[in-house]
Amino acid sequence: MNDEDYQATFDTNVKGTLLCLKHEFRVMREQGDGSIVNVSSVFGLMGYPEATLYVGSKHAVAGITKAAALEGAAHGIRVNAVAPGFPRTGMYERFTGDDSVRDAVDSVLPMHRAGTPEEIAEAVQFLGSDKARYVSGHVLTVDGGLMAGGPLLFPPRAIVDR
Repeated sequence: MNDEDYQATFDTNVKGTLLCLKHEFRVMREQGDGSIVNVSSVFGLMGYPEATLYVGSKHAVAGITKAAALEGAAHGIRVNAVAPGFPRTGMYERFTGDDSVRDAVDSVLPMHRAGTPEEIAEAVQFLGSDKARYVSGHVLTVDGGLMAGGPLLFPPRAIVDR
């Protein structure tokens, strides 16, 4: 970890979330309602080795979501977050490195596969819709059961090296 890594991670995940909320609240307060869905991560709900900066920044997003929900409630603004597990995105590809690691990670996930970006988007759509009109301050895990107690509690490379 170095200062540049810290700055880049926290600027993107924490400052980016705060700046979005600032401008979203400004508009939504004026209109008297609204729904905001932030993006955290399952790593914002647990620890993970060798990912301290990312974990810290995503914990911050989860906490910011809860505080903003309390601030927005009186103005009709709902604030929630999704916490993806391992959606098959470019970040997942970089995190796992190669097909053998991806296969190993998938094999220990409760549903034996990574999620899809579409599955994350559907959760965001639900939280932003009127179907979730009484949901605020919630961090919805979209992780195929990982946070239910899945066994992925070690770095993916450790799976392959066994």
